[in-house]
Amino acid sequence: MFGSFVNITTNVNGIPYFTSTGSTVGTESVDYALGFRRIPAIGYLTISVDALPSDVTGTLPVRFTLNGSTRALTYFGGSPVTAADLQAGGILTAFFNGYTGTFQIISPISA
Repeated sequence: MFGSFVNITTNVNGIPYFTSTGSTVGTESVDYALGFRRIPAIGYLTISVDALPSDVTGTLPVRFTLNGSTRALTYFGGSPVTAADLQAGGILTAFFNGYTGTFQIISPISA
């Protein structure tokens, strides 16, 4: 069951669900856009990400634009999630804290 919270789709527990609106592959990073600016300042997010082109350099860090600010997606401990980790696309769960700049993946990534 889905509801709506400030024009953002949420599940029954209020966790926002986003579909990325595309990715931009640069020489420094892979950037995903979420297409929303009123993302809650602190909380969990569920994000559907597009598959990346097969020729993307796997070591590029992955970043997301949230509330007009670009943040690196990291693992516990701060190491970056890379393009190789999200190559095939899929659904991920992350924790976002806009006050501290934390954007950390919660869901494990496996083949």
